Amino acid sequence: MAMNPSPSESSLPAQVGPVLDELVGAARTALADNLRSVVLFGSAAEGQLRATSDVNLIMVLRCFERAQVDGLREALRMAHAAARVAVMFVLEAELPVAAEAFAVKFADIGRRRRVLYGEDVFARLTPSREAQIQRLKQVLVNLTLRLRSRYALVSLREAQLAVVLADAVGPLRAAAAAMLELEGQPAASPKVAFVTVAQSLGVTGEMLAQLSEARETSALPAGVAGTVLFRLLELAGQMRGRVERLGAHAA
Repeated sequence: MAMNPSPSESSLPAQVGPVLDELVGAARTALADNLRSVVLFGSAAEGQLRATSDVNLIMVLRCFERAQVDGLREALRMAHAAARVAVMFVLEAELPVAAEAFAVKFADIGRRRRVLYGEDVFARLTPSREAQIQRLKQVLVNLTLRLRSRYALVSLREAQLAVVLADAVGPLRAAAAAMLELEGQPAASPKVAFVTVAQSLGVTGEMLAQLSEARETSALPAGVAGTVLFRLLELAGQMRGRVERLGAHAA
């Protein structure tokens, strides 16, 4: 198996790189030849990790052997506690099906990933256009439903509502990047894609700045979070309409 540059030699925060080094080493020992690849994806892979972000990894296996995984459990628990490392286990044979079922996530992995160990199994994995359109609609509808529920539940506490907004930005950025790619105008990053799409749909620079503030600090000035959330609901609906037009055009 090929080895790749150590996470501790990358642009990751100082406390995260060594944690990933240890986890990758533990995975190599516990999973042995069953381990096909370890891939870092999302904000950590592009050097945009926030203090409250999960560090997302995929471990690609030939098979999910109970005894081997049991040998990795303590290292997983320690990595999660130390740096919020979240690991997805996927079998190599499952990759094509998973890419279709979770097309937006896997398209995002295609854009933002770093191989920490093994081969780049995602280099030749591209979800179909039809799957991406369908999944985009599902993601945007699901986000809309969750935002409504969270507003009704926590809006008496604006600090909690700001955290809801911060958590919503990531999925919207990924959706915007996927949408622009489907429209034939890919952006440099999900963040740039979201700004491009949001501005094209009438979102002001002030609101974009407020979303960035919520994402970076999990806080907003008094009286702001509720208004931003309702505008975000409107934006998600506008994006869904745009995706539906893509689907109609494809048909």
